[in-house]
This record gives sequence, C-alpha cells and structure tokens, in this order.
Amino acid sequence: MFIQTEQTPNPATLKFLPGRTVMEAGTADFPNVTTAAKSPLAERLFQVEGVTGVFFGGDFITVTKGIDKEWHLLKPAILGVIMEHFTAGRPIILPSEPSAAASEGEDSEIVQTIKELLDTRVRPAVAQDGGDIIFRGFENGVVFLHMQGSCSGCPSSTATLKMGIENMLKHYVPEVTEVQAVT
Repeated sequence: MFIQTEQTPNPATLKFLPGRTVMEAGTADFPNVTTAAKSPLAERLFQVEGVTGVFFGGDFITVTKGIDKEWHLLKPAILGVIMEHFTAGRPIILPSEPSAAASEGEDSEIVQTIKELLDTRVRPAVAQDGGDIIFRGFENGVVFLHMQGSCSGCPSSTATLKMGIENMLKHYVPEVTEVQAVT
C-alpha cells in the first residue's frame, strides 16, 4: 500500500491519501482525542504524540499537529498507523445506533439554495485542501458555517470565508448579508 501526502494551506495539517475510499458518504471530524471514540482509526492516530486533530473525507485523511511538533518526525508514525489499519481491514467508523432526533422539517427555499451552492461550489474546493465546511444555520441574513479538517484554524480560512464564500453567497442569494464561522 502506497500512501501519498499533500501539504494544505494550513501548515499545521497534512493530507494523507491512502489510494482508497476513507468515507463512503459525508465526512468525520475529530477535533480532539475525546471525540474519537467512534473511530478506531482516529483513536490510533491520536496515540501518535503530537497529533491534535483528525478529519476523514471521501478519499483522504487530514491530520493536525501541535505547533511544537515537526512533520518529518510525525509523518512516519502516522503513515504506519494508516497503513496498518487499512491492511488489517478494520472499520474507519464504528456503526452507531439510529438517531431518535426529530426531523426539523423541510428547509426554506433560501436555505436549500445556500446548501446547494455550498455542496457544488465550496465543498469540492475545500476538500482538495483537506477540509470541509458544514452548514449550521441561516438566521437574520447570517449564514453560520463550521470549518473542519485543514480549514479549522487555517490562517487563510477567514479570507476564504469572507472574501470567497460570503461574496459568492451574497451574489446568488441577496438575502445573505454575512457569513460567520461557528465552532
């Protein structure tokens, strides 16, 4: 198994491409070790000293390191964990019980348009950089987005959010007045 790596715009993250599907659908964000319980792979990656975040996309894994750690020291251990995990055929995410949460109803036409623009124009671009942007709500003209993977904590994420995403959404959806990042 050959795993490629790519740098991301965030110097604290590195994108690992195992050459196979990581997530069948959606993404999974593990911003700290306590959130990793539902993923055997994320738990193993957090055991590598210096790993502070793990994110799974369709065909990639983004790992975030502490500021006091160097990639040339962490990368071999991370590659070993990923290779061993896939070679052993272990699950990426453990199956979970179906949620009993009540449906919030259908989205308004404005929200549907915002989600479609994010899914077709924004998410593919940020996935190339090892991250994801998740819609969290629309209220009083403000779109709330959650940044994951390499987008979380990236020095250029504010510019991407304000100059890129906000301008695009304002252009296509006149009701949008602002975009804000939420955690």
